Amino acid sequence: MSDSALFDSPGAQVGLTGRPLREPAEPAPLDRHGPATILSMCNQKGGVGKTTSTINLGACLAEEGRKVLLVDLDPQGALSAGLGIPHDELDLTVYNLMVDNSTSVLNAIHRTNVPGLDLVPANIDLSAAEIQLVNEVGREQTLARALRPVMRDYDYIIIDCQPSLGLLTVNALACSHGVIIPMECAYFSLRGLALLTDTVEKVRDRLNFDLEVVGILVTMFDRRTSHAREVMSRVIEVFGDRVFDTVVTRTVRFPETSVAGEPIITWAPSSQGAAQYRNLAREVIERTTD
Repeated sequence: MSDSALFDSPGAQVGLTGRPLREPAEPAPLDRHGPATILSMCNQKGGVGKTTSTINLGACLAEEGRKVLLVDLDPQGALSAGLGIPHDELDLTVYNLMVDNSTSVLNAIHRTNVPGLDLVPANIDLSAAEIQLVNEVGREQTLARALRPVMRDYDYIIIDCQPSLGLLTVNALACSHGVIIPMECAYFSLRGLALLTDTVEKVRDRLNFDLEVVGILVTMFDRRTSHAREVMSRVIEVFGDRVFDTVVTRTVRFPETSVAGEPIITWAPSSQGAAQYRNLAREVIERTTD
């Protein structure tokens, strides 16, 4: 098959992953909410679209009628800033939940401008949490204990992890049902996938028997470059159906939404990026619904 046939217009019979093009089914409406499916957006490599994907997947799940809580687990606070929350001025963040058992998650939740989408923010204070938790008993379960009171209030809890495989990320994996791995379509991102999947397997064997990789999300894809297409082919070859059909292409719209402090479905609702994350939300619902 020629490259032009493989990476053709949205009306083509083959999608960007090289598999038959398939529109995810429209999710059925819910008659009640909860208990939550917890997903970690995780990759130890920075700059692969974790925060962008967390914001936009969460917003699109909310658009589909799901109640969603986003948890910022990165001391840089990019998720909080990307939703317009002045994270540097907050008195109560995820840091307080992890180091103080008397602090309730209910007091740390912020409503966003997207109906059905809430946020537990973070700021630079969180960088001290790993040091403070290192000698605690059951330190890998700290985040799970903090989130337990709201498990029945939401359909999805999505944790935006920091770009490392330290104690904070292990906390996220230890309480998650699934992992979504965003990866830039580049060689070095592909190399890091093996290390990350190995970490997921270790957490599953030792801390969380239910942990699964929900899917690998290819981001920043540029169909014009042969390098991106080669990396895509290799990812499909190695990981098969674990790769989402949805591919997020490179566009200037996503940096614009970060500055605006809102998801792409409200900033540019008719854009290609909005359509891609809507498709991703439907795929995630399919893969996480019995």
